[in-house]
Amino acid sequence: MTELKRRRLGRTGLMVPELGLGAMDTPTSPEGGETLEAALQAGITFIDTAREYAGSEMLIGQALRETPPPADLCLASKTFSRTANGAQYDIDRSLRALGRERIALYQLHDVSTPEAWEAVMHEDGALAGLQAARYRGLIDHIGISSHTAEIVRRAITCGEFDAVMLEYSAFYPATAPLIDLAAEHDVGVIVMRPVGGSGRTSAIRGRMAEGNNGPLTPANLLRYVWSNPGVSVAIPGARYPSRIHDNAATAREWLDMDEAEQRELEAEAARLY
Repeated sequence: MTELKRRRLGRTGLMVPELGLGAMDTPTSPEGGETLEAALQAGITFIDTAREYAGSEMLIGQALRETPPPADLCLASKTFSRTANGAQYDIDRSLRALGRERIALYQLHDVSTPEAWEAVMHEDGALAGLQAARYRGLIDHIGISSHTAEIVRRAITCGEFDAVMLEYSAFYPATAPLIDLAAEHDVGVIVMRPVGGSGRTSAIRGRMAEGNNGPLTPANLLRYVWSNPGVSVAIPGARYPSRIHDNAATAREWLDMDEAEQRELEAEAARLY
C-alpha cells in the first residue's frame, strides 16, 4: 500500500500525513471504533479531537488501548476553557481519556471573538495554562482554532502558537491569504471542513447518487485543499470506515489542481450553497 504523503506542521517540525481525521462526529456512529481502526490502518496518524466532542477522546483512547498505536501517532486535542487553571484541568482530563502520558498538540478551541482572544491571552488566561503544561512535559506544542480571520491573523503573527486551525475549501477560499501568512511565520495550518462540512457533503453525495457527474466531489474538494502548499494537514470528519477508505484512496493518487480547475470548483461550490 502506498504511504500517505507527509507535510511539515510548521515550526513543530512534525511530519504529518496530509490527510488527517477530524474525530468530532466519529463517536456518533455505531461503527466509530471501526472507523478509527480503519484510519490507523490507512496511515492516518494525525487525529484531531477536543474535550467538548462528546465521547471522542474516550473512543480514541479505547481504540489505542486495543490496537498498539503507530510510533508516529500525532494526537491533537482542544480546550474551550479561557483560564489557565481550566485549561490545565482539561489537559489532565484529556490525558486520562486518551490513555496517553503526553499529547503532541493542544489547542485553544474556537477563539473567534475579541473578548475570547483577550481572555485566553491574559496573564491568567488559557494560553498560560497550555504553556505551563508544555513546561511540565504534558504537551509538546500549542495551537489555536478560530472562525474569525482577524483572530487567526493575530495568532499567526504573535509568535505564541505553533499551529492554527482554520476553515478553507472551495466553499470558503477567503482564508488563502492567511495560509500564506502562516507559511511566512512557519506556523502549521490545519484545515477543518475541507469538504465543506457534513451538510454540504451529504448534498454532494446525494447529487452523485443521482448521476450528477460534475466536478463538485469530495475527492476534488480534497485536491483543492492539498493544492495549496501552505496547508499542513486536512482533517475531514468520518463516521464510517467507507469514508476513510475513500479519502485515503484520494490521498494516495491525487493530482495537483491548476488555477482554472480551482476557479471552476469554487463556482460550482457557490452554486450549491
